[in-house]
Amino acid sequence: MSRFWSQIVRDLTPYVPGEQPKIANLIKLNTNESPFPPSPKVRLAIQNELVDDAARLRLYPDPNADLLKQKVAARYAVRAEQVFVGNGSDEVLAHVFMALLKHDAPILFPDITYSFYPVYCSLYGVDYRCIPLAEDFSINPDDYCGQPEKTGKIGGIIFPNPNAPTGCLLGLDAIERILQAHPEAVVVVDEAYIDFGGNSAISLVDRYDNLLVTHTLSKSRALAGLRVGYAVGHPDLIEALERVKNSFNSYPLDRLAIVGAVAAIEDEAYFQSCCAQVMATREQLVSALNEMGFTVLPSAANFIFARHPQHDAAALAKALRAANIIVRHFKQPRIDQFLRITIGTDAECAALIGELRRITAAG
Repeated sequence: MSRFWSQIVRDLTPYVPGEQPKIANLIKLNTNESPFPPSPKVRLAIQNELVDDAARLRLYPDPNADLLKQKVAARYAVRAEQVFVGNGSDEVLAHVFMALLKHDAPILFPDITYSFYPVYCSLYGVDYRCIPLAEDFSINPDDYCGQPEKTGKIGGIIFPNPNAPTGCLLGLDAIERILQAHPEAVVVVDEAYIDFGGNSAISLVDRYDNLLVTHTLSKSRALAGLRVGYAVGHPDLIEALERVKNSFNSYPLDRLAIVGAVAAIEDEAYFQSCCAQVMATREQLVSALNEMGFTVLPSAANFIFARHPQHDAAALAKALRAANIIVRHFKQPRIDQFLRITIGTDAECAALIGELRRITAAG
């Protein structure tokens, strides 16, 4: 701590991102990255942007990233003015907290979810209330749809769907119930993992002006290293995000990110193939873990959440790390006996299963 720090910095407890260790021959199943490379069209698009000794890089990128907005809009059959783009969904969500969730009443989100939600609340001075997950770790829409005397006045609602780190999915009918219960509050559905088994709430944005849906290209489009995210909603919500962005950084996406993201969205066949492979591998992994005695929550994400009744989760994670396999363990109450395991390649998941068999057999 320094005497030069502002009070807000002194009060912050920063978010700790997923570990990115520099270990040789590592099987990395801890941060939900794609097991596959981006579409080959991404590489070609970036190479084309770098022609003539990368002369285009001397020029600023399009501050509005209009081409990318148009591609996202076409993909989901919405209008370009309903799309906001930013430097990864984390930045998009940060703008959301400032632009749409900072009011005189607390916002609601699950008690077990992304740890950066309360970090953003602290950074921007947003009051919040955590709503406990149900016993089965699902989000119960009734807990968000209660009468005013139950929930009180609220400043907004945000939740991931599928939720993280559980992977549990909330159906569109349940999301509609929440939207209808709170027409005067913004409901943000954070869909980083929706492409692995769910239906996007973007299909509802033309019916509910209080709905905002956020996406990332880091997972299903395999572009975690390029940092591109977007939000879709009513133009009034998008305008609020644009006002915050242009008061902060008018150029959040560089030229390479824009053309790479456009190419990834255009290659629908590659996208569908990768998602199908991840889902198939996920089912194989779940089946193998169940045979070993693990309990695995229903997942619609590119990860699973699993526990073993006879083996401590922290000890399992430590033993796996010793074998150069890393998974995610959380110390939070209720989930401290779970491991979050990213769906890797078939070979990586087979290695994981083999090592878990060895560890559990040894007692």
